[in-house]
Order: sequence, then C-alpha cells, then structure tokens
Amino acid sequence: MTKNFEQAKIDTKSVWAGEKDYLVHGATQVPVIPSVAFGYDDMDEWYDVAIGKKKGHIYGRNTNPTVQAFEDKLKILEGAEAVTSFSTGMAAISNTLYTFLVPGDRIVSIKDTYGGTNKIFTEFLPRMGVEVELCETGSHEAIAEAVQKGCKILYLETPTNPTVKITDIEKMAKVGKDLGALVIVDNTFATPINQNPLQLGVDLVIHSATKFLGGHADALGGVVCGKDPELIEKIYHYREINGATMDPWAAYLILRGMKTLHLRIERQASNAMKLANYLQTEEMVEAVFYPGLETHPNHDIAKKQMRGFGGMLSFAVKGGVDTVRELLPKLQFAHRAANLGAVETTVGPARTTSHVECTPEERAAMGIPEGLIRVSCGIEDGEDIISDFKQAFASLRTAVRS
Repeated sequence: MTKNFEQAKIDTKSVWAGEKDYLVHGATQVPVIPSVAFGYDDMDEWYDVAIGKKKGHIYGRNTNPTVQAFEDKLKILEGAEAVTSFSTGMAAISNTLYTFLVPGDRIVSIKDTYGGTNKIFTEFLPRMGVEVELCETGSHEAIAEAVQKGCKILYLETPTNPTVKITDIEKMAKVGKDLGALVIVDNTFATPINQNPLQLGVDLVIHSATKFLGGHADALGGVVCGKDPELIEKIYHYREINGATMDPWAAYLILRGMKTLHLRIERQASNAMKLANYLQTEEMVEAVFYPGLETHPNHDIAKKQMRGFGGMLSFAVKGGVDTVRELLPKLQFAHRAANLGAVETTVGPARTTSHVECTPEERAAMGIPEGLIRVSCGIEDGEDIISDFKQAFASLRTAVRS
C-alpha cells in the first residue's frame, strides 16, 4: 500500500484496497480461485508455507487467494492489523466466542443483540458452563456495573438489530479494557463506512458480510477484524480446525459488492432518514426507531461515533401482528424476506426475521413488540419508497374502514 493510498478517502479504498497483489495476467479484477489444494515442488518451501513461516496457500479450508483479497480489503477499511473470514456471520460470531470462552468464564452483553447471537448467550454458552449477564441496552451504568463484577468478554452490538439502539463504544470499551475484558463489537449495521470501532478502543470487530458488505443478497460470509494479530490468529486457528471457511466464490461476490459500498450506504442512509421522517407522521405508526432522528434516545451518541446513521430502521404499528399481516403485502417496492443490506428495500417483522428463533415472551423481554417491522432501505429513489409506504398505509386504512 503506497503512501498516497494510505491517505486516500474511504470511498477510494472501497474500490481499490487489497486487490493489487491478487491481479494476474493483466486482469483488472481479482479472479475466483476454486482450487482446494495448492502444490509445491520444493518440499522446504511447502513446509515453510504450511507452518506460516512464508506467505502462501496449501489447502482451501485454511486460506485461499480470493478470500484473502476480501480480507485484505476489509482490513484496510476497518483500520485493522489482521482479519479472518468465515462462511457466515453467525460462524464469525460463534467461532470468536468459542475461541476465547471456557467453562467457568463470564461474558457480559446487552439484551438487544441479533436473535442468533442471543440464542448463543441464552442457550449454548450456559450449556458450556459459561456465565452470561445481559444488560439493558443503552444503560451504560448497568453494563459498567456488570463488567466490574469481572468478565472475560464484553460483547456489544451497535446499532442493534432490529431496534437500532446505540451504545457508546468508546466509553464501554474503556470500561471493559480497564478491567481486563476482551471487547467485541458487531458492526454489521454501521459498516466501516459509518463506524470504525477499532479506532474507539475495541479489540475485535465482527461483520455479517452477507449484509451490507456484499449488498446484493447473493453470498453468505462473515469476518472478524482486530488490532492484535495474535487474537486473530487464535480465532483463525479455531476456524481452520472447525471448518467454517468462506467459499472463494462468495468472497468474490462480496469483494465485488464492496466496490460500491460507500455509494450504497450513502443512498441507503439518505432513504432511511426520509422514510423515518415520514413514518413519524403516519397515524397508524406507534413509534419509529432510527438513530438519525433527534427523537432517538441515543441520537447524540450516534452522532458522536458514527459518520452516518445507516440504512436500517424499524417501526411499531398500531394493531400489532394483524396490521403487519395486512400492511406488508401491499408494498410494491419491497421484498418481504429475512435479509438486510441489499440494494432492494427489504421488510419484515422481527418474529420472522432477526428474532425468529425466539419466543414471543423472549422478544417482549428484549423490548421487541410483535407489531415491529424492520426496514432495510435499498438504493431506490427515496420518494418512490415513501410513496410506496403511503399507498400501502392508505390501502390499509381503506380496508380497516370497510
């Protein structure tokens, strides 16, 4: 990476970062290399690569050139020293936690994490003999108090999925690290375009690359970034043995998607702000959750640690699940699906998307009403998105009156 490149803006890095070393035969794009094995005539060179003494690849479950190009790009965007990737976002989360936690350890987190993550906290870790304390999201005092009791890991997600709650990363990272905890942040919703937790004192940053990084809903992946290469090496070792390896074709698709990451995030955030403002005026909406709104309880924190507020929002409708059933099918420019971060607007209730694994009682305990609708804004024209929601609500009101 040249000095000029280091000084480039993140928009330019999204396009160029991490690719030059993998271009071959004059190609301008990183190739997909599906080979499972990589051969060597020199036995000593083979051994040096195998033990990590020399750069190279020996077997696809360990490393792959296409996958490494993706890792290198994200390493630069997040300002990390090391990165390792996974087959899915949940593989990145679970492998990272299982790398460091053993029976008798304690982990502190928040109640509002993604449903799959929450299941690890409430089901799998306790079964391993790991103590878990989940604090009220946004209550920095409660989190600090829990950490002060002692913990191996402080795990945060900000903004949260699906209620987009915000935690002060710098403040909580200091609390955690002062007491010897490993601090981890899921940065999926923000992306490195809007937020860089490593610069705020965090040890590890996790992304579901399936979402905004890829951006086209056609590839699964996950990734963990860190400032300390030794931490990443431990996670990589766990992953290479347990086998949740990113596929090179998925790596290629996500790498290609990341070239337009900055453009997509800019448009999606703009659309989300417009839609959030409109939804606040809609009589059938009880509450709107978006950190860009001044009414958001942690708007000031979001403004401090984020460069943009992202493309995710959620809102609660009057009438609960019955209203959700009637409203969503009336939208013309939105997929009703369990995904987010794509170029198309995607909607769905938490009960079938982010927290489908949880019971209604568990969702209620996390502050997620059954009438909550999560919206991942796409890159469509913002006025078209608003018009679509307006006609859906108007049609719903007509149906209710009749």
